[in-house]
Amino acid sequence: MSTPEVQKSGRNAAKRAAAAIAILLVLTALLFLLDPDDLYLWIKAVHVIAVISWMAGMLYLPRLLVYHADAEPGSVQSETFKTMEQRLLRAIINPAMMITWVLGLWLAWKGFGFSGGWLHAKIALVVVLSGVHGYLSGAVRKFGEDRNVRSARHWRLVNEIPTVLMVLIVILVVVKPF
Repeated sequence: MSTPEVQKSGRNAAKRAAAAIAILLVLTALLFLLDPDDLYLWIKAVHVIAVISWMAGMLYLPRLLVYHADAEPGSVQSETFKTMEQRLLRAIINPAMMITWVLGLWLAWKGFGFSGGWLHAKIALVVVLSGVHGYLSGAVRKFGEDRNVRSARHWRLVNEIPTVLMVLIVILVVVKPF
């Protein structure tokens, strides 16, 4: 595939992703408007979908950065990684994080009244995960400007952080140890 074809294909994929996110947001807004008390489980389902989407991106983006760190700046490969990273961040990771936070805070308030040590620990870990998200966003910006100074080894280590946080968060949610 030539570069213009790849760009057109990428734009089409981005449009489809944006449409899917818009539909999800509209449906979520309708859930809130209809009667959130009766739709708690539906909101929880949308929250879980958003979490899965966010985590998929958070697990994939550092892996892209590993490969990008080894690509020669300005090369076709580097430019392809730039496009992939930016689209992943803008079309999937950022919207999924926002939906996760909005619905998660509503669920914490509605379902638990923001009480419980496990919930406070979980929210703290989600704040840390959001910080990792911010760090990766900054990295995508630096890679986009060909200013990465980190090695592939660094990005391999960073790749493990979302996994560890995800495991801890899931344990807190399911086991509720305190």
